Amino acid sequence: MSHEQYQNCIEECLRCMVACNHCYTSCFKEDNIEMMKDCIRLDRECADTCAFAAQAMAMNSSYAKQICKICAEICEACGQECKKHSAKHCQQCAEACFKCAEACRSMAA
Repeated sequence: MSHEQYQNCIEECLRCMVACNHCYTSCFKEDNIEMMKDCIRLDRECADTCAFAAQAMAMNSSYAKQICKICAEICEACGQECKKHSAKHCQQCAEACFKCAEACRSMAA
């Protein structure tokens, strides 16, 4: 598969990476950082995994589908955690995570 065929998934991964990075830095500004620790951890994991998945697809890695499968799982977990918090950055991150998880699941199928 060429990287053009991966284009939508690459774009969703990059959008999710940006949303997770924004959420990550914004969580440190929240009053109760202890309450945000799982969100912060998952934001970091998700952003890194999305970047890796986008890179794998862009270079047409023979492991892209497996990486997308893992990325979908991590995005889903991050989205579920972010959804628990009322902060706007968390809600936006959850939305991006769920869209990316859907795109990655489709790509991995």
